[in-house]
Amino acid sequence: MTIASFPTTKSPSSADTPKRSPKPYIAAGVHLRQASYESTPSELEAAFSGIDTLFLISYPSHVHAYRTKVQLPAVDAAKKAGVSHIFYSSLGFAGDYQFTSLAEVMQAHLDTERYLAKLAAEDPSFTYTSVREGLYSESTPIYTAFFDPRQLGNGEICIPHDGSGPGVAWVKRDELGEGTARLIAQYAQNNKVFEFVNRTVLLTGPKVWTLEETVALLAEIAGREVRIREVTVDEYVKLPQVLESFGSEEHARTWATAWDAIKAGETAVVTSDLEKILGRKLEVFDIAVRKHFA
Repeated sequence: MTIASFPTTKSPSSADTPKRSPKPYIAAGVHLRQASYESTPSELEAAFSGIDTLFLISYPSHVHAYRTKVQLPAVDAAKKAGVSHIFYSSLGFAGDYQFTSLAEVMQAHLDTERYLAKLAAEDPSFTYTSVREGLYSESTPIYTAFFDPRQLGNGEICIPHDGSGPGVAWVKRDELGEGTARLIAQYAQNNKVFEFVNRTVLLTGPKVWTLEETVALLAEIAGREVRIREVTVDEYVKLPQVLESFGSEEHARTWATAWDAIKAGETAVVTSDLEKILGRKLEVFDIAVRKHFA
C-alpha cells in the first residue's frame, strides 16, 4: 500500500517543496512530488498516481467558496488517479457529528465531507475517513482577538462573546497529529477491520473550557488581570490587530461566525476516541497552553 499526504507544507503554493524537504524524510524513502491546490487537474492527477491512500490536508483558509473550489477538484483528481481511500482533515465544529454549522470556517469542510460521502456511495471501490480535528490548544489567540500573554496589553480581550459556556474542548495539536497518523497506520495495517471506513471521527480534548476560563488561564500566564469585554461584530472587525491578521473587515466578519458556533455548543463536545487511539491520557489544556506560551 502506498500512502501520501497532500499538500506537504503549510504553504498553499509550494513549487520548491522537493528542494526544501528535510533530508531525513528523503533518506527514509519518502518520495516528494510537486503540486499544490492551485495546480491543474492533470498536474494533480500525475502527483497522485500510484497512491492507494491519501491524507488530504484542508486548504489553509476559512473562506468558504474558494476553499471548496480548490478542494473538490483535488478529491476528483485523486480518485481519477486511482486513490482508493482518502483521509480528510476536517475541523471540530458542527457539534456531535452534525452536518450543519454556524461557523464560516466549517462550511468547506462540510462540503468536502458530503462530496466524499457521495463518491463513496456511488463507487464501492472508493472509501474515505473524515477526521474532525478539535480546536488546537495553541490556537487560543484567534479566539481571543489575538491576545498573547507574553506581550503587554491593556487587559481587555474584545470579542463578540461574553465568555460564558458552552465552551471549547481544546486539544493539543501534536496529539491530534499523532492520533491522525495512527489512524492512517491502522488502516494501512488492516483496512478490512478499520472501524472508520466511510465514517467521521471527532478528536477532542478531555474537558470543555469556557472562554472565560480560558482567558483566566491566559491571565495567570501573563501575570496580570485580563478580562473579556463583549463587543459587537462591527466593533470587533475594526480592531487593529484583527485587521492586521485577516487583512480585511470582510474576512474578519466571516471569521466572527465562529463565536456563534461556540455559543451554540458546537465545540463543547468531548469524545474519548483520541485517548483510545493514542493509548494514553491526553495532555490537559492548562499544561499544554503553559508550555506553548513559555
